[in-house]
Amino acid sequence: MRNPKRNRIREHRIDQEIVVDAYTSDERAMGWYYYLQGKLRFPFKAKCVAERAVSPFRKGEEVEVLGMALEEDCMGGMIVLARFAGRKVGVPLEQLAAVGMDGDAREAIEDWRYWTAMGYQF
Repeated sequence: MRNPKRNRIREHRIDQEIVVDAYTSDERAMGWYYYLQGKLRFPFKAKCVAERAVSPFRKGEEVEVLGMALEEDCMGGMIVLARFAGRKVGVPLEQLAAVGMDGDAREAIEDWRYWTAMGYQF
């Protein structure tokens, strides 16, 4: 997802629900962390939509997302734990798109992917 068109509804939700009253980068990171943790239902299936040097997954691969990484591991970006080669690995959430998921959980992932695609930072 690169250079998405500005979405006023999504921007409003992010400002008013996710990073509201967050004045530091740590507060914004934790706003995102708890928003995602509250909206996502683990485990769920996801598809890799972009390759990243820090992740073993290739574009098009389907993965099982097991949960959020620890808070301290998400201070630079939202990391989820996925099953890979019989173990759990951390994966940047923006690398994934939900498969067969709708409602709040899908919207939450799309919110995060939008945030990163717009170049916003904590």
